[in-house]
Amino acid sequence: MGRFSLARGAAPKPEPAPADVAPEPKAAAPAPKPEPKPAAVAAAKPDHLDMRLRLHSRLIDELDLSKLDKLGEAELKREVMRLVADFARGERMALNSAELEALGASIYDEMVGLGPIEPLLKDDSINDILINGPFQVYVERRGELELTPIHFRDNDHLLRIVNRIVAGVGRRIDESQPMVDARLPDGSRVNAAIAPIAIDGAAVSIRKFSKKPFTLEKLVEFNAMPMAVADFLHGAVKARVSTVISGGTGSGKTTLLNALSAAISHGERLITIEDAAELQMQQPHVVRMETRPPNIEGKGEIRQRELVKNALRMRPDRVILGEVRSEEAFDMLQAMNTGHEGSMATIHANNPREAVGRLEQMVAMGGLNISPDAMRSQIASAIGMIVQVMRMADGKRKVTYVTEIVGMEGQVVQMQDIFVFNRTHTGADGAVHGEFRATGLRPRCLDEMLRRGIAYDTANFDPSKVLGTA
Repeated sequence: MGRFSLARGAAPKPEPAPADVAPEPKAAAPAPKPEPKPAAVAAAKPDHLDMRLRLHSRLIDELDLSKLDKLGEAELKREVMRLVADFARGERMALNSAELEALGASIYDEMVGLGPIEPLLKDDSINDILINGPFQVYVERRGELELTPIHFRDNDHLLRIVNRIVAGVGRRIDESQPMVDARLPDGSRVNAAIAPIAIDGAAVSIRKFSKKPFTLEKLVEFNAMPMAVADFLHGAVKARVSTVISGGTGSGKTTLLNALSAAISHGERLITIEDAAELQMQQPHVVRMETRPPNIEGKGEIRQRELVKNALRMRPDRVILGEVRSEEAFDMLQAMNTGHEGSMATIHANNPREAVGRLEQMVAMGGLNISPDAMRSQIASAIGMIVQVMRMADGKRKVTYVTEIVGMEGQVVQMQDIFVFNRTHTGADGAVHGEFRATGLRPRCLDEMLRRGIAYDTANFDPSKVLGTA
């Protein structure tokens, strides 16, 4: 079937269109018109959204919802198209076959998909869908934000779609809990906020993920890093170097983590832990775990820390933490220090040194009686490498640092940069230009790579050699 299956009573009937909705405006004299304000957009759009919602309501009345789950997607689409054609004839709507098919597709999306934004979810060129209330929908393509003509009938219509999303993963959103993290069945991540914290209507952010995960080769093709850097990262992960991927929001941390995970042997048992499941491991032996928010009484919450502790009892070879946010950082370090080398995680930070500082803060959030020196020693012995990713001013994502943690010196965690991306200038078109180079330092993990039979061209560590340009 489609994205969501229906059960009797599960699909709320949309409210009938108000009688005072303004009719479609007639052609006016050729004079410049002021741009419509967001509140007036719905009435000005000539896509008959109110008519589609009324038709949707009628279809819900006429279809036997108890049989919908038994119908295949193709059968359900045919049934919807038949009823849409009957409706169009009854309303004496002059539609050609293409228009009738488009109307039927939009009604089908309204019934089992996510309504007006369903076409955006099917568009592989879109990375993010950003809904700012019912009348403003932006998308991000190739790092650039675009305003789309898509809109919802009103905030109630948008809320119905939001509730459909969160109900699909057993979560809720209402006035008592006006924020929620969820995911779509394809793994896309969703964050929603509604009144009273969202003033201009529900705000929804959807981070789409490719149905086919990006490979390191694809990231090289997109100039996120040169092949020399990609080969080194692949070898380090294969050699079980525990890795933290650091970066800002939307910088491509999860994309890189998915790509690097391809280096993990298919003979290993992986356990992934996330707030909203989005990782796309390609190994056959993967156990996926997800946090749970508190219920309406404020009880029943399961945090990442509990999941990390439980994962260590499940005989994992590696633990993959979608994002380190709080006190679970200490448990992650413990895992990396107790026979689970090669574990991986992401963290929000602007550079590798900041990533270490943030880890210290997160461990301190756990309220453990551990000295700063012992905390830093844990970090230095647990983590082998930090990979920094950044979203540039032109929207492109790049690996800017590959940094190795080499131990402690006094009270300071010692780090050395292996590869760096040096920005040189910004072109007239706004594109960021720069070059990838090695620093000339030989990474300590290279010996472990060689012992495991992982070959790497050491000429790539020559600092005078430009590994790639962007």
